[in-house]
Amino acid sequence: MNLAEKSQATLNVFGELESETKQFASESGLGCVAGCGFCCANPKVPASPLEFLPLAFDLYDKGLAESTLTLVESKDEGASCVMYRAQSEDGKKGFCGSHAKRGMICRLFAASARRTKYGKKDLIICKILKEEKPEEFLLASERINDDMEIPLATAFYSRLDEIDQSLCQQFTINEAIAFALELVLRYKFYEEQEADVNA
Repeated sequence: MNLAEKSQATLNVFGELESETKQFASESGLGCVAGCGFCCANPKVPASPLEFLPLAFDLYDKGLAESTLTLVESKDEGASCVMYRAQSEDGKKGFCGSHAKRGMICRLFAASARRTKYGKKDLIICKILKEEKPEEFLLASERINDDMEIPLATAFYSRLDEIDQSLCQQFTINEAIAFALELVLRYKFYEEQEADVNA
């Protein structure tokens, strides 16, 4: 698989995840609070370059890959995700500048589960949702181990692993985005060189 095919394969996984998370959100009532950027403002969110290949290709197609890479490289280590658009002074309110091409971690949060060492499903959720929707949280926590379907984060990460294990290495979110942008810029550079040679 070339880089573009890996990006498409990642989008296919995201498509399947999207339908499962939508189903869970509608059944549990636990969708993210509108305008909340609590998680997005965290600079230590772990992510892989592979999950941001679709974003990198999208930014390239819009002519924004190089400027976004320059922006990421100019940020310090404690900066929030380069795609996050903060709308409050503390940075906890805002929105994603590229919601349709967000990474796997952004898609799984508040809409997936992990297994505990006892084999029980445990909701991956933030304290904001636990506090804002305590009844829904408690009910969903019970039902995911009984009769409610929920995506398992590990299963979806395994699917990405199958596409390219080396690109599933974890970095901070901005490092992962920068890595993906560098890969796409290099890929497109060689693709254009080849097209010139064959012209």
